[in-house]
Amino acid sequence: MGRLPVLRPPHRRGRRMNGTPVPGPGPVGYCAPEIPGGIAALVFDFDGTLADTTPGHEQALRTALQPYGLHLDHDWYRRHVGLSIQDLLAALPGGSSLPHESVIRSSRTQLLAAVGRITPLPCVVALLRTARRAGLPCAVASGASRLLVRPGIDALDLAGEFAAVVTREDVARGKPAPDLYLAAARQLGFAPGRCLAVDDAPDGIASARAAAMPVITVKDGHLAPVGITTAPPGGGASACDRGTPAAARAPDAPPHASLPPRPGPAQPPPLR
Repeated sequence: MGRLPVLRPPHRRGRRMNGTPVPGPGPVGYCAPEIPGGIAALVFDFDGTLADTTPGHEQALRTALQPYGLHLDHDWYRRHVGLSIQDLLAALPGGSSLPHESVIRSSRTQLLAAVGRITPLPCVVALLRTARRAGLPCAVASGASRLLVRPGIDALDLAGEFAAVVTREDVARGKPAPDLYLAAARQLGFAPGRCLAVDDAPDGIASARAAAMPVITVKDGHLAPVGITTAPPGGGASACDRGTPAAARAPDAPPHASLPPRPGPAQPPPLR
C-alpha cells in the first residue's frame, strides 16, 4: 500500500458556537504525515495541537498573575506548557505562595470569554480527518480542565469526531505521567501501543512515550514523527514504525457521531 495522499483542506468552513465561521486553513494545512502501520486509533492533545491556543493561555495566565506581582517568563512557560494549570502553578518559581484557586479562576474566565475565537491547527485537523476517513476512532487526552476543553472542541466544530474525551479531572496525575493517554486508550478499547499520540508539548510527548505510544509532534504548525524507544511493562522495547501506512482507507466509513464524548470515566472495554 502506498503513502496516504496529501490532503487539500476542504473549502467548506465550519461555524463556531457564536455563528462566526471558523477560518479556513492557511498554507500549513497542506500536509498529512503517514499513519504508521498497525495503528488502530489516534489520541490528540487539545491546546497547541488541535487548537492554536497556546499564546492565549500564556497571556491569560500572565494577566491572572499580575495582581500578585509575579512575572510569567515566556521561555519558562513554553518549557512547561504541557502541564495542567494546577501543576504549572506548583512548578512556577514563587508560585507556592499564590492563591491558586483565584489565579485559576481568573485565567479560566478570560479563556472562556475568548473560546468562540479560537482557531484550529490545519495540519492536525487534516490528520484527524484522514484518520476518520480511514475508519480509525479518535480521542482527546488533555491536561486542561473539561470546563475549557469541551467548549473548545465545540467551537472548532469537532465534537462529532471523538469517541472519547479525557481531561485532567479524569485521572490522578497529569502530564508528563502517562495517565491521560492510558485512560484514552482504555476508553477507545485498544492497547496503548496501537494508538498514535499527537502532542506539541515536551511534557505531553513524555506522557505519550511513558504510555508506550508512538508519537507525532507539532512544530510551527507542521507534523513530524517522534522517534521513540520506550520500555513497555514487562520489559522489551517498542519503536514507532514510520514506514508503513495504516490499513486501506475506507472513504465511505461513517463518522462515529453515534459515539459521543463520554462525560466521565467509563467501564473500559477489552483491549484489542
